[in-house]
Order: sequence, then structure tokens, then C-alpha cells
Amino acid sequence: MIRFEQVGKVYPDGTTAVDGLSFEVREGELVTLVGPSGCGKTTTMMMVNRLTDPTSGRILVGGEDVARTDPVRLRRGIGYVIQQGGLFPHRTVLDNAAAVPLLAGWSRRRARARAAELLELVGLDPDTYGPRYPGQLSGGQRQRVGVARALAADPPVLLMDEPFGAVDPVVRERLQSEFLALQAAVRKTVLLVTHDIEEAVRIGDRIAVYGQGRVAQFDTPAAVLGTPASDYVAEFVGADRGLKRLSVTAVEATDLEQPPVARVDEPAGAVAARLRGSGARWAVVLGADGALHGWVAARELDAAGSAALVGGLARRMEAWVALGAPLKRAFGEMLQHDAGWVAVLEGDRFAGVLTPARLHEALRRSVDADARGVPRGEVDFSSVSDA
Repeated sequence: MIRFEQVGKVYPDGTTAVDGLSFEVREGELVTLVGPSGCGKTTTMMMVNRLTDPTSGRILVGGEDVARTDPVRLRRGIGYVIQQGGLFPHRTVLDNAAAVPLLAGWSRRRARARAAELLELVGLDPDTYGPRYPGQLSGGQRQRVGVARALAADPPVLLMDEPFGAVDPVVRERLQSEFLALQAAVRKTVLLVTHDIEEAVRIGDRIAVYGQGRVAQFDTPAAVLGTPASDYVAEFVGADRGLKRLSVTAVEATDLEQPPVARVDEPAGAVAARLRGSGARWAVVLGADGALHGWVAARELDAAGSAALVGGLARRMEAWVALGAPLKRAFGEMLQHDAGWVAVLEGDRFAGVLTPARLHEALRRSVDADARGVPRGEVDFSSVSDA
């Protein structure tokens, strides 16, 4: 959808902002541009909608060379979000969100109806917030209005320049989550500039790590964190890149252990005998439908008497995650609940447990899979251990 072909930008004073830039953003993909201040990220974005023009190379949007496209027509087909949303302070929230459709020639009634629809989509009740002015909103609310305005004319491409950078960390994380949910629904082609590597790896399908005017690595978040292309990239993503990678590596079925399982209607004596035979100290307790009910310790089964039913002895399972959740979430559950393992659910059904050892294996297997260019399931952990 967006393609850069040997793009360069040199300013009249001789400053090279971008040099030999070549990469492609696929349709429906969210690509983050990350790097230190002054490395050319924002210049790259501004060249896409011709707020500045390249001095060499070509930029194509939807197969069309932007240099040969009327700038006004080009910009009306591209949504643009900046810090604090860039709202008009003298216009209401509803009129801010309707601004682009009105410029595109929509009737006022149609534009305002679309604006109300988008405000609701980003979590702002149009009846409550539509009549307000930007100065009456919080920073996070203004940012949501900016996103709604950028989406109002249904552009195929969305450019976002540090969109979550002007709010506090808690609000920023919430806005990131909301935007990811929104992106899953609307599937726009997004180019997002950030200086925050944590944000880049959390929300990007792929990341372009910038050096000075050049892309030092363009790959998935997991690959950038697991196999940095150079010492510069390794230093930029940080020595804790292994921890960061936990947030982009999912819990898979092959990562799980299968502990002893008991049913809620089983007698304690029978389950206790099974645990003694296997040497296990606890069992996961499931309902008749396979849903997680809790867990029970062997000593509690022995103390209860053989006729007691397991369901009445089970403890609530506090530490659990969904299959496919990031390893970081699983690790966080272990720490929060001081647990030696977390239960993993597939929908409502119990899938297995993830232990610290298996979490570590999953992370190492993921890194090795990226290095070899193979699916994670094809990596034999013994080969990772020997590496």
C-alpha cells in the first residue's frame, strides 16, 4: 500500500534527513517507525502526504506516485493524527470530527452523522462529548477525537505522529490497547512514528528502527528484539530486550505441561491415590464441561477423607491466562500471585499449565526460530540448549 523506493531528503542547508530509504507497508499493516530524535522518522511520514517532498527516489501510495498526485486529493485520502489530536479549539468535538468529510464535499448532515458514529467507535458518547470543546476534554479524550477525525472520511491510509506521546503512561497504555482493538476492526494501513521502543514493539506488526536517516532494521517486533541486525539496533532496543520480547511472544499449546487432572465429582480418596502413584503434589480441578474449577493439594485430599468430593476442596485459581496471550502477561500473573505456574485456557476449557521453565524455553525457542527463519513449533529445544 505504501512503498518507499530509494527515497532521500536533503534540505537546502545540506542536512540529510533521509538517505536511500526503501521499504514497503502492506495493506492493513501497522508499521512503527522508531528511533532517536532527529533521525528522519517524522520527515519520512511528512513525505507520504507531501507536507514535504523528497529530493530523490519515489513514494507510492496504492501504486500511485505521490509526486504526481494533487496534494489536496492525496491528503483527503490519508488520515493524519498528531499529538493531542491537533484539534480546532473554537469548534465543538462533533464539528472537529466532521471536518474532513465536510472538506471532501459531504453534506453537513451526513458528515455529522459519520462524526457521531466515529466518536462512539472510539469510546466517546456523541451526545455527551459532541457539544463540548477540546479545552473541556482530558488529553486522552482529545487524542481519541483526533483518531475519530482521521478516520471520518474512511481513508485507506493512516499516518500517526507520536499520537500517544503527550499523555501519562497509564492513559497511554490504555489508548494503545483501544487503538489496537480499533485497528483490528477497521484494518487501516498505518504508519506510526514513535521514539518509544516499548510502544513500537507493543503495537507494530513490523518495526523500522532508524539510525541517522536510514533504516537499520525492518522486521517483526520479535525479530528485532531477538536478533538485532547490528550493535546499534541492540543498543537502541536495550539490554532488557529479552524482557521486552516477552510482550510479543505468545503462549502456544506446545509450551504447556499437562499436570494431573481431577473432576469436581470425584472422591478425594481416588484422586489422592493417583497423585501418590505419580509423585505429584497437586492436581487441577475441572468441571464436567472441562472448564477450570480450581486446584487442590495432595495433602488436603489426604486430610479430607476418601468420601469427600474434590469440588468442595478445590481452591480458586488466581493465576491464569488465555492461550495466545503474551508470555509477559503469564510472567506477570506468576509474580502478582506468587505462583509457581499459571493455568492456560483455550476459550473456557483448560489447556494446560505454563511453568517458569517452560516460559523460558518458549522464549528461547522463539528467538531460535526467528534466527533460522522457521516456525517456532519446528525448533527442537535440545538444539536450542546445545547452541
